[in-house]
Amino acid sequence: MSKQPQQADDEIHEDQLLNFLVNILTEAFSVELGENAEIDPEDIFEVLVGASADGTSVSSLCEDSADAPSGNDVLHHLRTKFDLESVASTGNTLLQQDVVETLPEQVEVVADLHLRPYYGDEDDTDGLYHSEAKRGTTAFHAYATLYARVDNKRYTLAVRRLTDGDTASDVLAEFLGLLNTFEFDVKAVYLDSGFYDGKCLTLLHAHNFAYVLPIIRWGNAIKAELNQGWSREIEHDLTTEFDGHEWTVEFPVYIDCTYKNGKYDEHGVARHGYAADAPFINTPQQARYHYSKRFGIEATYRLSESTLISTTTTDPTRRLLFVVISLLLQNVWRFLHWKYVATPRRGGRRLWRWPFEEFIDMVTRAAWTALAVRRAVPANQPPDERFTR
Repeated sequence: MSKQPQQADDEIHEDQLLNFLVNILTEAFSVELGENAEIDPEDIFEVLVGASADGTSVSSLCEDSADAPSGNDVLHHLRTKFDLESVASTGNTLLQQDVVETLPEQVEVVADLHLRPYYGDEDDTDGLYHSEAKRGTTAFHAYATLYARVDNKRYTLAVRRLTDGDTASDVLAEFLGLLNTFEFDVKAVYLDSGFYDGKCLTLLHAHNFAYVLPIIRWGNAIKAELNQGWSREIEHDLTTEFDGHEWTVEFPVYIDCTYKNGKYDEHGVARHGYAADAPFINTPQQARYHYSKRFGIEATYRLSESTLISTTTTDPTRRLLFVVISLLLQNVWRFLHWKYVATPRRGGRRLWRWPFEEFIDMVTRAAWTALAVRRAVPANQPPDERFTR
């Protein structure tokens, strides 16, 4: 009788998870507070990790915790000891430092543009990213993210803040350059529609990456193609301008047709076009199937939104730091799951069940314990028997 694989005898406890996160943040960010400072860097990052896991604000967590430093002290040091450039570079180094070793020799990568709406003072939008109206505003805290996708698991490799003047091709040029520095091979790059333009397609061709991205109905020719016919492959081109010169890039487009089947009270055929140039894509159905893989990115956003420190500040440095920590929580969970929780075996590790939500709950409880978060409220009379069992 074959023996069932067993997990190791050791355990990772909640306080160790908190220590791991605080230690890597403290080591990465060199924060000098001075001899007279009442707190140390570990105190700051303990609060930040706790607030991120709990999805609350720094002020609220410190106010409700007996052993936490003053919220004003933490926020003061965040304003004065961190700068945007170092947070950006150090943040990406942090995101990559452990997860890269968990990746196989070949991965799929996903680049995406994410806009978080800004609803504050219309006169206080300097440094924000302006785009078409969405969710009631044209001003956004905007970020571009680069992920590695392996077996439906997503690992954040980089995050980049966007401001007015940044273009999709600027972002893509940086991301493709970064991909060339890694040791793993890129099977394909999946992009959202925000990257559909001539410059981005030219960059993909220049770097010789396989790619898939949805097309936008620009021009009468492509509109006509998407309004008639059945699934097919066509050749399309885009003309773009750079430094006063125009050039045209040609690329294959796969038009996939599916029946609406009464969805949203509509009938007939739905046609979707994908710009795709990859050796494993030969039909429109394959283009749709492979591009659908990137939709898992939405799950990453939902997780990151749930672990994002609550704030109303427009300070780009603090907001980027909070985004980095939120994404770092997911990377650390995946790394620890692979490195310490999974069982090595022939053919690949066995990943034992450890949901991200449970990981976050463990980190939250550890932070509450370390900071002595309030767990009782004043009462004007003793609790009666309904409070016991």
